[in-house]
Amino acid sequence: MAAVSPARKAAFGVLNAIERGHAHADDLLRGKSVEALSPADRNLATALVLGTLRWQINLDHQLKSLLKHPNAKLDAEVLIALRLGAFQLQHLDRIPTHAAIDESVELAKHAGHRFASGMVNAVLRKLAAAPQMHVSEESPAGLALGQAHPSWLVERWAAVYGLDAARAICHHGQGQPALTVRLESSAVEAELATDDIRVVPGALLTSVCTIVSGDLAGSSALRENRVRLQDEGSQFVAELVPRGNAILDCCAAPGGKTLILAERNPLARIVACESNPERLARLIERLEPLGPRVDCRHADATVLEDDSTYDVVLADVPCSGTGTLGRNPEIRHRLNPEDLPRQADRQKAILRSALRAVRRGGRVIYSTCSLEPEENEQVVAAVLAESPGARITPLGTRIEELSAEGVLTASGALRLQDCITPEGYLRLLPGVLHTDGFFVAMIQKLG
Repeated sequence: MAAVSPARKAAFGVLNAIERGHAHADDLLRGKSVEALSPADRNLATALVLGTLRWQINLDHQLKSLLKHPNAKLDAEVLIALRLGAFQLQHLDRIPTHAAIDESVELAKHAGHRFASGMVNAVLRKLAAAPQMHVSEESPAGLALGQAHPSWLVERWAAVYGLDAARAICHHGQGQPALTVRLESSAVEAELATDDIRVVPGALLTSVCTIVSGDLAGSSALRENRVRLQDEGSQFVAELVPRGNAILDCCAAPGGKTLILAERNPLARIVACESNPERLARLIERLEPLGPRVDCRHADATVLEDDSTYDVVLADVPCSGTGTLGRNPEIRHRLNPEDLPRQADRQKAILRSALRAVRRGGRVIYSTCSLEPEENEQVVAAVLAESPGARITPLGTRIEELSAEGVLTASGALRLQDCITPEGYLRLLPGVLHTDGFFVAMIQKLG
């Protein structure tokens, strides 16, 4: 059998593991098989994995139409070889047609499907010769197919936010997210320049830069934690948290927001909770440079024992993640409508627990990276209905405070005010500010 390039072999292995539900793309792309590749091969493997996942729904639709038996169930390895080849043919202009087809055929053979390799060859050659598929995006169904998103999700977004916003969300989900970094100091920007890494200022935060070109992974600034990779919207959520002397981050892993809380509150006592032992271990390692300032605890945020203990609580709760489909494209293939009520039940329990933990007069910041009302305003409304001693604090005032402190760029402050809902919540929609999608509510405990 002919050899397969290291990048395609690694991408095939990652996609196969994802298809079988063994792990998430983000974790697998940091695994040994990918890390062992050269920088060029690592970049190609990453592009192949994420691109194939982003376009899978559209690719499967086209491939099905070219099969002799469209309803036949294909072995996972054969289907992945077809998807990889189809993605390269349709979305990677620099990949020669023969390389995309021939190596997909070899991947099927290497996986033990020699008899199916002929079918892989025939289908991909038909696809290469066919005109590009064009789908009108003037309806939710057409938008879902054209932009490779589940139709049930797109229909929801169009109903809640309008078709134009749904279109912006979908197009954002098909692109590579901006590579944004938080700078330890302004001097780090000059250091990056000496490493031939070109940056532009962040859209929202003065402490953020967006990487335009260069190898950040090979820079000493990243290795030595003078810059941190984190979506700008995610960083902004942490900036919204008011200052306090005692702060609880009740769903802290992976720790990016906890680090910002520590930066913003250098004298505070911070408790960071995580219920998953493996994630807790990584959290402890990441926060270790902060020493005793942060107390990392193995704790379930739905049943916190603390009562009226903290000035501020951040409840950045586990959620469906539909605001991060560009960064985590496999979510769209795993999520089902019935998952949302299950998520909401846990989110309500965490918010109730957070309200118990905060002192009278203190504030709870509830946030998700979800676009779904069941996980956002409906959770807040349900818990507030049970909590007469709590009220919403509109976030527009907090944005004005951050602007006055110089935390926000001038244009960012103006654009963020447009993201405040009539109830005083903050909603960041993907495709509007070039961040992941987030929902944030601030709640004050009065009694």
